[in-house]
Amino acid sequence: MSTTDQTVVRLEDYRPPAYLIDRVDLDVRLHPSATRVTAVLAIRPAEGTPAGTPLVLDGDGLRLEHLLLDGRSPEPEAYAASPVALTLHCPPAQPFRLEIETVINPEANSALMGLYRSSGTYCTQCEAEGFRRITYFLDRPDVLAVYTTRIEADRTEAPVLLGNGNPVEAGPIAGTERHYAIWHDPHPKPAYLFALVAGRLASVHDTFTTRSGRLVRLAIHVEPGKEDMCGWAMDSLKRSMAWDEHVFGLEYDLDVFNIVAVSDFNMGAMENKGLNIFNDKYVLADPETATDQDYGHVEAVIAHEYFHNWTGNRITCRDWFQLCLKEGLTVFRDQEFSSDMRSRPVKRIADVRMLKSHQFPEDAGPLAHPVRPRAYREINNFYTATVYEKGAEVVRMLKTLLGAEDFAAGMALYIRRHDGDAATIEQFLACFAEAGGRDLEQFALWYEQAGTPRLEVTSAHDPDTATLSLTLTQSLGPTPGQASKLPMLIPVRLGLIGPEGADIGLRPRERDRVQGDVLLLSERSQTFTFDGVTERPVLSLLRGFSAPVTVNATPSPADLLFLLQHDSDPFNRWQAAQDLATRELMRLYAARRKGDVLAVDAALVSALGDVLTDEDLDPAFRAQVLHLPGEADLARDIGRDVDPDAILSARTQLRHAIGRAHGQTFASLADRLGRRPFAPDAADAGERALKGLCLAYLAVSDQDTRADIIARHAREADNMTDRIAALSVLVHEHLAGADTALAAFERRHAGHPLAMDKWFTVQATSPHAGTLTIVDALTRHPAFDWTNPNRVRALVGAFTTGNQSQFTRPDGAGFVYLGDVVERLDQRNPQLAARLVSAFRSWQALEPKRAALAEGVLSKLAGRATLSKDTRDIVERCLA
Repeated sequence: MSTTDQTVVRLEDYRPPAYLIDRVDLDVRLHPSATRVTAVLAIRPAEGTPAGTPLVLDGDGLRLEHLLLDGRSPEPEAYAASPVALTLHCPPAQPFRLEIETVINPEANSALMGLYRSSGTYCTQCEAEGFRRITYFLDRPDVLAVYTTRIEADRTEAPVLLGNGNPVEAGPIAGTERHYAIWHDPHPKPAYLFALVAGRLASVHDTFTTRSGRLVRLAIHVEPGKEDMCGWAMDSLKRSMAWDEHVFGLEYDLDVFNIVAVSDFNMGAMENKGLNIFNDKYVLADPETATDQDYGHVEAVIAHEYFHNWTGNRITCRDWFQLCLKEGLTVFRDQEFSSDMRSRPVKRIADVRMLKSHQFPEDAGPLAHPVRPRAYREINNFYTATVYEKGAEVVRMLKTLLGAEDFAAGMALYIRRHDGDAATIEQFLACFAEAGGRDLEQFALWYEQAGTPRLEVTSAHDPDTATLSLTLTQSLGPTPGQASKLPMLIPVRLGLIGPEGADIGLRPRERDRVQGDVLLLSERSQTFTFDGVTERPVLSLLRGFSAPVTVNATPSPADLLFLLQHDSDPFNRWQAAQDLATRELMRLYAARRKGDVLAVDAALVSALGDVLTDEDLDPAFRAQVLHLPGEADLARDIGRDVDPDAILSARTQLRHAIGRAHGQTFASLADRLGRRPFAPDAADAGERALKGLCLAYLAVSDQDTRADIIARHAREADNMTDRIAALSVLVHEHLAGADTALAAFERRHAGHPLAMDKWFTVQATSPHAGTLTIVDALTRHPAFDWTNPNRVRALVGAFTTGNQSQFTRPDGAGFVYLGDVVERLDQRNPQLAARLVSAFRSWQALEPKRAALAEGVLSKLAGRATLSKDTRDIVERCLA
């Protein structure tokens, strides 16, 4: 099937539904291979729908068993049923009742979309278009209905029966071994928010009292025996509920809130109304099996899905082109929550690191698309870093432009005006424009134009007139489907730092174009003039990363060192260190490409040592500063003709220089940090982060006992963060004791899949020539399971995205291996296969030999006639 054979859905083709569904009564009689679903739909023509307009309900692999229209069987010629649609040729012109019965096979549903059964548990995943795999329906987000769901199952097989909303009744079915439960959700919702879970589950219970005094019953349901690992998730949920009331004034609206953790899940989690379903890696946590990063992810994802109750559920998106309306906004909200729970500067740095390593490459390659795409072939492929992370940055810019007070007023107006609606980006922005009295037409281009804007900055200081002139020029290159771009509205937060290291107050002449400390760049090129600048300042540009752009300001190394030492903005202190390291790595990379070896800049190594020993700085911040730009970051900055081996060589050289220069300090700090009993708080996590970084640099120092020290840390660690940090260093540096530590970890954690995922990932990301062979061998390990997305991502996904030099081997073996894996998984789980193949997104930037090998694998995949729509979409976009 070629691209032209696939249906292209376009934003400009959107039309409101011709029919609406007001109420859905579902009766789901669960059986592993023959579940019967009876759906009773209260349907009416939408206003203006001409009489006789056909009603077409979506299906996916369905077989119609029974159909009643207003209680009677329609004539055979009155309808048509196929696996992908149920059509009533001439429905009634007044409201009517349609009863549909289908039979589905949950156990055979390996795609994990719709209703599936895995590890004995029935589970649903309906976003984006999974409900049509359960029953025929208007499966689109702008059709909102009130659902009542009756669930029936064998009591032994599924003693727990959960649905959306509030429980109504439950009990045994007389004369059988079965029982039932009825759930009612009073809030109209689209089909993608429908959820059902049934199985043998253990539960952890708690309560939360809302600010209006309502008692909400909370429960987390997990596999039996894992109840003790739910404490952090429950605590995160209660803190999320309180925070949303305090910050946004949003109170929970049902009597119960249920979370279910399942092991086989394509996504991270799903915000179904009142019944959130999670990949268990974002619920289960204890010091023995979860790292500090895991604790942070649990906290953030629990919050994210809970926050969707308002920004996603009570207000949903009109169509899937508006996906960022719920996802970008809710990512912004969960980032703010985590910032308040932890260190705001460190959280901001971590978020920007992720943006630059995941979203910036997306913007720079064949998969680039706007935050709000204009067209798609497969909606599952637009759950991307652009929609989520860049979407969050756009909301953050909106807050920067409006200020905290007007932003809060805009959010309140949005909630008040559109509660119960399926909304659009235009409606969202209109609320903020009204609340802030601002014209946001140009700002809206952030939703429409793909790519990462580039800012060129030049400055001129005149001591005679005590003025400083800054000229900012923006550019945005072509991306697929968008050859030319309009100027964006870019908020550039600015600081001027005087010779003594203190900020200079801003006195702009163009006050209408400067808002506090934020320059409003709206033209292709603008000059801003500041008075009262008697001495040449050092520019602190884009403070807090006020816009998702790249900056070319060419500060001198001395200025960057000055910023690293004195900038009052923590983000820009970190950015200065990153810029210094990037410049040095680029210099070393260029030399390696020529076959030369240069000495490492001693000033940079010394400056990083000063940060390392500065006890006034947060340990987590010091760890971020000492963490060098990654291989993917450097490849992105190089842009074309990329040689991953030379990148790895340059990073290795700089890391070794830092390790040798400060080896004794790294050894001392590693022994001193993180000595308290484990607690998942920000302060202790920061110490462990710095400790792990010290071990990584100690490994490449000239300390004679470095291997013994690191092996001891691996043996004596009393928490997963320290244990996996030491193990990673031993394996990645091929130190003595690596095999012993791997074996010890395996013995300790063999029965815990999420812990073993870390064991797989450590080996998959080792930057050594034999890693691909090891990865292939590990697919035959007893703990590996091709049917579990977490296992596949932990091993194959980690190799392709976290091990650039080995995935892009000069012989092309890494590309071939991924192609084989994609072919293996594609028919079983198309979503997983499509996400894996996106590792090819930057192939065109590679040096010609590697690029040709990658293209050959993609072309081979494109030639497969049976390739799924999900995977074909990514493959052909990569090849375009």
